[in-house]
Amino acid sequence: MASADQPLETPPRNTGYVQAFLAYFLWGVLPIVFEFYMTANPLDLLAWRIVMALGVTLVAVTCLRGGWKRLAIVVKTRRDHLLLILAGCLIAVNWGLYIYAVATSRVLEVSLGYFINPVVTIVLGVFVLGERLRPMQWIAVSVSVIAVVVLTVEYGYLPWVSLTLALSFAFYGLAKNRLGPTVDSLTGLTVETLWLAVPSTVWIVLASMGLLGTAGGIGVFASFDALRGWSLPVVGIITVIPLVLFAGAAAKLPLSTVGMFQYIAPIAQFLFGYFVFQEALSTGRWIGFILVWAAVLVLIADVLRQRRQNPKLRIKTSQTRRKEKVDYTA
Repeated sequence: MASADQPLETPPRNTGYVQAFLAYFLWGVLPIVFEFYMTANPLDLLAWRIVMALGVTLVAVTCLRGGWKRLAIVVKTRRDHLLLILAGCLIAVNWGLYIYAVATSRVLEVSLGYFINPVVTIVLGVFVLGERLRPMQWIAVSVSVIAVVVLTVEYGYLPWVSLTLALSFAFYGLAKNRLGPTVDSLTGLTVETLWLAVPSTVWIVLASMGLLGTAGGIGVFASFDALRGWSLPVVGIITVIPLVLFAGAAAKLPLSTVGMFQYIAPIAQFLFGYFVFQEALSTGRWIGFILVWAAVLVLIADVLRQRRQNPKLRIKTSQTRRKEKVDYTA
């Protein structure tokens, strides 16, 4: 009995590491998935993704104990409901732009956006939450700004795809942060997609009737082979599963540890963009990417330094996450 606590902690932590890795890895392989299911109009794929994600999510919530009850409580809570509607709009922008980037051979810009995202989140913390930056965070933000300037000069325009992806996801995270742990990930996603499913369903119906000048909607099946047609629900499954895995990892690990896995996704996106989709990188773009990677390394070093200096805080954070396990995985 004397060492009961230590052995019991190891399996959940190991499971948490696996869940965090799989969540970010799946987010990283999305370009391949979207390329496989890409339609003539990227909005068609976005609409199907939302509708399919809603179906998978609702089934999952129904199967979970008390899922519908929690859903009803959130919908009746005005503040939480409005925040989730806002979060839904932000994630729709993020999803739509991601699909657009894949359709227009801008996967490297997607990767850049998600490398920049942690820096944008830090800046939001300063201006919205009144947080104070540590010296190394200031260095990371400054280097990232220089990178954006370099890329703007190289492109001849602001890298709006990367910045919009980073901003939309950062504000999405902020909206979810304002909710706190009272709304679990699965229920929150269901409310978000419920609202998004309305215009998405309308789009699919109108597109299938040829009223939008597109062969989308149900008509996408006409351009798909049997494999793509019958496996279309995969776009919904791969939307929900990483979020469920992330929620599980967040319940078992300190959030700072989970955050260290977040760079798996943009690394995978970069590799797919450069080696699989063979997108070109000029000298100026290489410099911009290298500067962003340098900023990321500074952030990682800062997190590791903070954890070494505050071991008690790390333990406390881990214990807090375990106490909130029901909220994250319900």
